[in-house]
Order: sequence, then structure tokens, then C-alpha cells
Amino acid sequence: MKRIAFMLMILLFTTGKMFAQNADKVLGVWLNAEKDAKVEIYKTGDKYFGKIVWGKNIYEPDGKTARTDLKNPDPKLRSRSLVNLVILTNFTYDDGDWEGGKIYDPKSGKTYSCIMRFKGDNLEIKGYVGITLLGRTTTWTRS
Repeated sequence: MKRIAFMLMILLFTTGKMFAQNADKVLGVWLNAEKDAKVEIYKTGDKYFGKIVWGKNIYEPDGKTARTDLKNPDPKLRSRSLVNLVILTNFTYDDGDWEGGKIYDPKSGKTYSCIMRFKGDNLEIKGYVGITLLGRTTTWTRS
């Protein structure tokens, strides 16, 4: 009986570890579909977030001064830098999908509900309003 309980504990431990590895597959730096920005996806606790780490137009013409979030609907946030701006927030992993999060588009200043999933080696990002049918899907590649 002890042997069976021990084997079950090992099975549960390794299965849980496999799920965690699948969930963390999303971690790393991703190039967006337009190839004009890179987003680093990272984990805090059991939630996943993403921040802009590179962009073609992330700096002013002087190449040193970071552009700010001018399109943000909240006037208090318009002065924040686009460098390291968190655009993916509060995703949780569930059976192959990262869901329950939001994606912020600094080009428009809009925030959308979002779901992420792998399609082959690429990451499919779907931003939507209300239901997933009313959304747009884009594909990011690992950088």
C-alpha cells in the first residue's frame, strides 16, 4: 500500500511539473507580426505579463529620449515611457491557453481582452472585445 501511495505521489509531482513546463513555454522575447516591436513575456507568481523591450519607433529622432504613451486615454499615463511598458497583463495558463489577461495597444491607446496560444512554434495573440469572435488574431515569432 505504501508503495502505491509513493508511486502516486511521484506521478502527481512529475505531472504537475510537466504542466508548469508547458505553461512557461511562453516565457521569452517575441517579435510582433509587424516586426516593429519585441515583447518580453515574464512570470510573476502564477500570472504572465509582457513588456516592450525594443521598438523601431520607441525613441525620439535623437535616439536617446524614449517616446511616451501619448495615445493613452488616461491623461496621467501619457507621460510614461514606451520602453519597458507592460502591454500584456494578468494571464493565467489553462490547458494550452494563456487567458484572462488584457493587451494594451500603445499605437491606439486601447485595451482588449486577450488570449494567447501556440500554433506550431509561434504564439497566436487574439485581442477581442466582449467575445472572442469579435477580435483580431496576430502571430508573434520567438526573437
